[in-house]
Amino acid sequence: MRRVLGVLLLLASGGAADASAQEPPVRENERNPGFRLEQNYPNPFNPETRIPFVLEERLFEDGEPPTVSIRILNILLQYVDSPVALSIPDGEGLPLLQVEYPAPGRYEAYWDGRDRNGNLVASGVYLVQLIVDGETDIIKMYVTK
Repeated sequence: MRRVLGVLLLLASGGAADASAQEPPVRENERNPGFRLEQNYPNPFNPETRIPFVLEERLFEDGEPPTVSIRILNILLQYVDSPVALSIPDGEGLPLLQVEYPAPGRYEAYWDGRDRNGNLVASGVYLVQLIVDGETDIIKMYVTK
């Protein structure tokens, strides 16, 4: 929670003022939990983007597949929507909420820039929250019109 508050302070202090600058992603946890959320592309975008992430081998060592969720949040940390899973058996095109991944690797999610009611979101800064087995990573992304 302390790290999320740091993200909000960074945004409030103008840390997101130049959407064209490629900033390093803001991370909620700084240790290596066995997964990595990569920067979405394109960024900034209008209206759609892809969100890459990596699941490392160690997540699969216990024989259980990791459970993955991605949530798009506004800067007030309110839930906007979840992107859909790409290139996963039995999950292609489904919202990426509590999806079990069968193998390590690099995966992607797709977001069409709409909220959960189907409306295009406003220009601004949004947060991508990747949750894998209860561990979280967060990056910023920019929607432009």
